Amino acid sequence: MSPAIEVPQRTDSPDATATHWVLTLSCPDRPGIVHAVAGLLAENGGNITESQQFGDPLTGLFFMRVQVTATASRATLEAALADLAATFQMTWGLDVAGRPVRTLVLGSTAAHCLNDLAFRQRSENLPIDIVAVVSNHTVLQELAEFYGIAFHHVPVTAATKPQAEARLLELVHDLDVELVVLARYMQILSPELCRELAGRAINIHHSFLPSFKGARPYAQAHDRGVKLIGATAHYVTGDLDEGPIIEQDVERVDHTRSVEDLVALGQDVERRALARAVRWHAEHRVLLDGHRTIVFR
Repeated sequence: MSPAIEVPQRTDSPDATATHWVLTLSCPDRPGIVHAVAGLLAENGGNITESQQFGDPLTGLFFMRVQVTATASRATLEAALADLAATFQMTWGLDVAGRPVRTLVLGSTAAHCLNDLAFRQRSENLPIDIVAVVSNHTVLQELAEFYGIAFHHVPVTAATKPQAEARLLELVHDLDVELVVLARYMQILSPELCRELAGRAINIHHSFLPSFKGARPYAQAHDRGVKLIGATAHYVTGDLDEGPIIEQDVERVDHTRSVEDLVALGQDVERRALARAVRWHAEHRVLLDGHRTIVFR
C-alpha cells in the first residue's frame, strides 16, 4: 500500500476574515500623505486594491480614495485613522466597499428617473437600497409598489410646506436614510432643509437653465433652435440649481426634432446623468472641493 501523500496547504489564499473597505479623505496638501496612508493600512493587514488621488493647486487641498482589503476591525482602523487625521488635518470617511446606501427618492409625476434607479438597483447592482418613495402626488405609487418600495404621499402647498418638510425629515430619520434623490421632484426645498441634507441630497434637472426657465422648457428650447440638450446632476444647496455639480450629459439635436422628441431625449439624458451621479456618490467616489466636486471615476 502506497504511503499517504500530504498535500501542502496554500499560504497565499485571502484571509477569510478580511473586509473590503473604501477610505476617502481630504486635507491640506503636503509631502508624505500617500506614504502615511499606505503605511497605516499595511500595518493593519491591508492590501490596497484601488487608489486614486488629486492635489488641487487652486485650493491647496489633497483628495484621496482608497479601496483596501484589511484584516483589522473597523474599530482598530478608525482609531488609527483618527490619529493620522490629527497629524494631517484630515476629513475622512470609512465604509464597507459596495454596501448599499439607504436611499429615499423624492418624485412628483415624471416616472423616468425613479423607474431607472429602481431598475438599476434590481438588475445592475446599483449600490443603493431604496427604502421609500415620497411624492407630493399619487401618480408614482403604482410604480413604487411594482418594485416593492414603500410609498408615502406627502402633499405640499404654500401653507403646508413646513409640515410637509417636517414629515420628510421624520422619514429620513426613522428610516436611517443616508441619501435623498430628487428624481424630478417639482418642489423647491427650503434653505433649512437644504442645510439639514447638505452633502447627501442629489438633484437632476435639464441643462437649459438659466436660459429657459419656467413652464415648457423644451418647447422654449425648440423655438430657439437649440443644437444640444443636456442634464445636470448636482448636490442640493440653498442656491436653487446651483449646487456642486457631480455629472452632466448632453445629446446633439437638429432642426428635424420635434418638441416631443426633445422631451424624450431629455428624459433619457436626465436618467443617465442621475444614475451615474448616484452610483458615484454611493461608491464614495465624490468628494467636495468647495463649490466643486472631485469625482474619482
